[in-house]
Amino acid sequence: MVAYPPGGGIDVMGRQIAEKLTAAWHQPVVVDNRPGANTIVATDAVAKSAPDGYTVLMTTDATFSINPHLYAKMPFDTQRDFVPVTMLVLLQQLLVAHPSLPANSLQELIALAKAKPGSINYASYGSGSQPHLSGEMLKYKAGIDLVHVPYKGISLAVPAVMAGEVQLTFAGIATSTAPLKSGRIKPIAIGGAKRSPLFPEVPTFSELGYPEVETHAWFGLFLPAGSPKEAVSRLYLDTKKIVDEPEFRQKQLVDRGYEPVGSSPDEFSMYISKDRESRGRAVKISGARAE
Repeated sequence: MVAYPPGGGIDVMGRQIAEKLTAAWHQPVVVDNRPGANTIVATDAVAKSAPDGYTVLMTTDATFSINPHLYAKMPFDTQRDFVPVTMLVLLQQLLVAHPSLPANSLQELIALAKAKPGSINYASYGSGSQPHLSGEMLKYKAGIDLVHVPYKGISLAVPAVMAGEVQLTFAGIATSTAPLKSGRIKPIAIGGAKRSPLFPEVPTFSELGYPEVETHAWFGLFLPAGSPKEAVSRLYLDTKKIVDEPEFRQKQLVDRGYEPVGSSPDEFSMYISKDRESRGRAVKISGARAE
């Protein structure tokens, strides 16, 4: 069960993995898209499904790291009702701008924002979304005033920048590559500990002095709490084989801007705990609330 609509990066990856698991298990693995309510619709459905290893949740950091800080109450407990299986990939987002913005670097952007406070807009795909949290953290750390403009979907933010409706947004590499190469948007900086091999000329926020501006997201698999240990282990090991398969790893992950991970259930669980804490700080700074 994929917590997002058909056609996006996580859906495409989910279908590729389902196809390979179908071949490995000799039985059909079906993708069921259940978008809605910041991933809560799909997550609730999986939480209430039988813990028999047959219903798997594929979602992002929004579900387990961000939503617990946005919603006072959810119909499930992310820590109690799920077993983390594996983080499939990490992905970093770029801060991109409309070509007409008179700033070609983060330093120039900050200087421009300080000279004209409140005159620069940035798009996100909703209050509490990763672009919103990254934008607010940049504002906080740089001491600048940017205006948040939330759109209703992830597919609308980059086109809004290309159309000149807003000047900035944070977007994943897969989403940004085509418009960056065609010059319809320009890069300012990227998250992560090191530069992307796909955009080696784009500096990281860390090297520019803003390591707190985290732009990462992740895709992962989860089972309902109480699922058999054998099911957790097999799903982890078989999906790790897919992530580690050289051709799939290179063409479907690395070349698309994803960082392959394939972490164990224990490693994934520990990562989520730390990620939830850091996102909590970002949500507090942003003042984000569930819409």
